Amino acid sequence: MKLSATRRTGAALCAVALSATTLVACSSDSADGGGSSGGGGSSDGAGERGPITFAMGRNDTDKVTPIIDKWNEEHPDEQVTLKELAGEADDQRDTLVQSLQAGNSDYDVMALDVVWTADFAANQWLEPLEGDFEVDTSGLLQSTVESATYNDKLYALPQNTNGQLLFRNLDKVESKPDTFEDLKSACEAVEGDCLTTQLKQYEGLTVNALGFINGWGGTVIGDNGEPTVESDEAKAGLQALVDAYEDGTIAKGSTAATEEETNLAFTEGQTAFAINWPYMYSNAEEQGLNFEVQPLVGESGVGVSTLGGYNNGINVNSKHKATAKDFIEFIINEENQLSFAKASFPPVLSSIYNDEALIEEHPYLPALKESLENAKPRPVSPFYPAISKAIQDNTYAALTSGKSVDDATKDMAAAIKQAAQQ
Repeated sequence: MKLSATRRTGAALCAVALSATTLVACSSDSADGGGSSGGGGSSDGAGERGPITFAMGRNDTDKVTPIIDKWNEEHPDEQVTLKELAGEADDQRDTLVQSLQAGNSDYDVMALDVVWTADFAANQWLEPLEGDFEVDTSGLLQSTVESATYNDKLYALPQNTNGQLLFRNLDKVESKPDTFEDLKSACEAVEGDCLTTQLKQYEGLTVNALGFINGWGGTVIGDNGEPTVESDEAKAGLQALVDAYEDGTIAKGSTAATEEETNLAFTEGQTAFAINWPYMYSNAEEQGLNFEVQPLVGESGVGVSTLGGYNNGINVNSKHKATAKDFIEFIINEENQLSFAKASFPPVLSSIYNDEALIEEHPYLPALKESLENAKPRPVSPFYPAISKAIQDNTYAALTSGKSVDDATKDMAAAIKQAAQQ
């Protein structure tokens, strides 16, 4: 999957921004509008059952349509109507925000890009999953649960996920690197481009910068929301990224590369290594490439991928919250999560990654599971768009304009503090 790892087999995390949009619906039936404004959770509709609407970006609705059909067959009095949102993440968010700000109940369940969960929770638009709405997350990948948690409270139930992988062309590099230093050493013997990744100034740069910062033991913000990006560990990770770009370990074309340019560079045999989402695996197979995949590599071992995917949240103004809760739990049962895996839409149920028949069909699954087990959500904050912009602006300047890592991290921290004060 590409970034938001939920576009293209669950790929392509887009940057979060507001812009006007219109809703594209699968049905002309509209849910009951209005409703009281939400507090930090409401008991209204807690025991009520009935028809609900499920809103999700249209790029990936083909994965959930069969699940909705199964639910509707089993629940004739609690039908789920799919409301397809626009394909672009910012347009999806805008549609949801407009409805939620008005206190409407148009959408009972919303598939939220993982980076929106904290923002929606902070605005008290989501029903906390506690008390009557408590759900069992013990079988889920822990990193996905963390992405749905804000201020130590679960506000959504993970639906699907995604993690980055390190792809290696075996005709160029035979030995598997265990650390990033191993990868750098291997690159010394490679003619042409060695490692291609996404360093263009967009959300992909945030994702990859975080991979280095987290992979060297650093973080961007702490549990209290204060910036931590000036720590020695965070600076070391960002410096490793800058150094690798300057010394040629990372291909110069990476500062103009998105996932698709990375995909083309690797599948056409132009680069020895590539960091990308699992969707590239089938593309490389189709090209007949001799390659292997593994989790990312960090300073001292397995690296840290950021997460993509969707979390399903319940509208605090839903009139049928009991049905909504049962539906989001239905999506993560074993049968439905298996259907996600078969559609190359990475599931959140940990046990699916141990299915031998599935692994034979999708050989990258063990590496993806290890990647997800070591992954971290992007900063969980209602100010995430500002945090992402601060990371992008300053990392790009460090890569291309000679800005020092000390100054880059200092300016990141200042921008994050300013965003929190607005």
